[in-house]
Parts: sequence; C-alpha cells; structure tokens
Amino acid sequence: MATAAKIPAFDPAFEDQLLASVDRWIERDVAPIARQCDHDDIWPESLVAGMAELGLFGATIAPEWGGLGLPATTYVKIVARICETWMSPTGIFNSHLMLAHCLERFGTRAQKAKWLPRLARGELRGGLALTEPGAGTDLQGITTNARRDGDHYVLNGAKTWITNALHGDVVAMLVKTDPQAEPRHTGMSLFVVDKPRPGLGIGGKLPKMGYRGIDTAPMFLDDVRIPADQLIGEVEGQGFYQATGGLELGRINVAARGVGMAEGALKLAAAYARERRTMGKAIADHQAIALQLGEMVTRARAARLLTLDAAEIYDRGGRCDMEAGMAKYFASEAARDNAEAAMRIFGGNGYSKDYDIERFYRDAMLLIIGEGTNEMQRLIVAKQWMKRTA
Repeated sequence: MATAAKIPAFDPAFEDQLLASVDRWIERDVAPIARQCDHDDIWPESLVAGMAELGLFGATIAPEWGGLGLPATTYVKIVARICETWMSPTGIFNSHLMLAHCLERFGTRAQKAKWLPRLARGELRGGLALTEPGAGTDLQGITTNARRDGDHYVLNGAKTWITNALHGDVVAMLVKTDPQAEPRHTGMSLFVVDKPRPGLGIGGKLPKMGYRGIDTAPMFLDDVRIPADQLIGEVEGQGFYQATGGLELGRINVAARGVGMAEGALKLAAAYARERRTMGKAIADHQAIALQLGEMVTRARAARLLTLDAAEIYDRGGRCDMEAGMAKYFASEAARDNAEAAMRIFGGNGYSKDYDIERFYRDAMLLIIGEGTNEMQRLIVAKQWMKRTA
C-alpha cells in the first residue's frame, strides 16, 4: 500500500487562529440550525459559504493549488470540533476532500491544474462514488463499467450512498474498465465524473436514521460519455489503488468524527448532570452518575489520543493502516457508548427530540458501519499486528 506524502512543518499559531475561527463559526452558524435541519432533513445551504470562507473545501489541498495544506493533525481537530455540535456538516467537505485527495495524489499535472483550484475555493463541490447496491466493503465486486470509445469512455451502472450527489458538482467514480481482469482489482479505474451529463441521473435523497440534512443519494449511469482525459492518472487499471489509497485518511477522518461526538455527548451529559437535581443534590453528585461520567471522560480522551497518533504517523508519511483502523474502531464505538451513557443520564428526557443527545446516538451508528465496518477494522488491525510482530 502506498503511503502519504510527508507534510511540511506547520505553524502552530496559524492552527490556533484557524481553530478559533472555526469555533466562532460553529457557535454563530452551526449550533442555531442543527436541531431543526436534522429533524426536518434539510440540507444546510447557509453553511456552505462559511465553509468556503474558512477554507474548509481546500483544507488538505496543497497551497500550490490554492488550498490550506493542513496536516492531518490539524484537520482532525477541526472535524472533531464541528462534530461536538453536529456531525452532518463535516460530510459536505470531508467527501469533497477525498475526491481532491485522489486527484492531487494520482492525477496528472493537467488534471490537478484543471480541478484542484476550483475545488479548493469551493466553486466545485464533490465526493467519492464507490459503493454500489451490491458492493460495499467488497469494492472489487462493483459492476459499473466503462468502455473506451474514441476520445471518450462510455459509463453504465449505478452507485448508491453517495454524499454530495444532489448538491455537488463532481465525483471520483470507481468503475470496471476490464470486467474480465484477474485479479479483479487490476481491471478497475477511477474517473472524474462531472454533471450535468446526458444519461447521468441522480435519485432522491435516501431516508436515513441519522446523518440527516446531508444529500446522500444514488446515481444512475446510462451510456454516460466522459472525456478520456478525466480518467485519473490517464492509465487504466489503477483505480482500486487510487480509491483505497485515501482510506487511511478517510478512516482518520471518521475517527475524528467519533472523537467530536464522544466529547460532545460528554459535555451534554455533564451539563445536564450539574443542573438536574434529585434527593436534594445535583445528579452529578450521585455515585452512579459519577461512575458513568468517569467512563465517558476516559473513552473520549483515549479516542482523541488514538486518532492523533494515527494522524501524526500519516503526516510523517508512514504507513498507518493499523493505527487508522484502531482509531476508527475505538473512536466510533466511543461515540456510540458515550451517546448511550448520556441518554441514560438524561433519563426520559434523553429520548425526547427536545434534547440534542438523541441525535448523537442516531449519528454515531453511521460511524460504526461507514468507511469500512468496525468488524473489518478489527481484522485489519489483527492482520497488520501479526505482520509487524512476526
């Protein structure tokens, strides 16, 4: 597996300023609309301009192409901060940056010059189109295909669970250019697919238990013609490596979401435990509640340290699939466990939509099954540990 390029030294003072700006944006723009947008499944259009102003659409894109060039350690702190309040907005720029990552790491210089500056400014917003109705964790099982026709490729098939499918402009789409290839992954290629294009259809927003407000939708391709120069790297058969090459960063990102949600649930529970009184004292002073809070604090801190550990290795250019898998697994479970513990502390109020904690519980479940299930993470961790200690 290829490793990430080493990130140059980063100015801590700029990080502090950036995080302070993100905090102000969360308080001013995100927190006031989170509950209503979640309940009514409303795409938070008002937040997009603020994300662009903060540079979030170019957060990890190199300054050469107009981005901020943030190291993963800074990026995860931003994601965690937002997820302390509401996880869904991070999907708008996280999926976008996965597309940018594929282009920046594997695209030709002409492809980078064409797409990356506009992506960094937020003029184009994108995502990653990998999953299909019959292929999720097993990416080699995809059936969407592309055949060469002169200076174009013709694409047919279907994708699903695509973030930014409705309100975005472009995706990196994984297809089969040689369905008969063995091993199967050698016949896969990654294309930049922009819209609108004849034959490209976008389905309605998928109804979801959590992660609401985000435009997750299926895509349908019926003889969609894509210029050959939109094949990333302009060499067939490299798509599987290109798509999975960003999964380390993707799993670190999901871990960062888990960190934010674990810490957000803890803050909600602690605030409620200070205010709620029974038997003449705050429930935080009851031993049963204090024990739960102690566990929540420990889980949140451990999740943060595991995630920063993986991010630091990624920034050094080292292989971190094991560390990213551990962080993703533990932090997502910590988010779910802290949300459940917080609901217990809230009692009946935790089950009410008048309080935000029920949203944390619903959203946390996505982290456990998304970006590779936690069962898969445990297998990756075990396999890599056995290799490293052989």
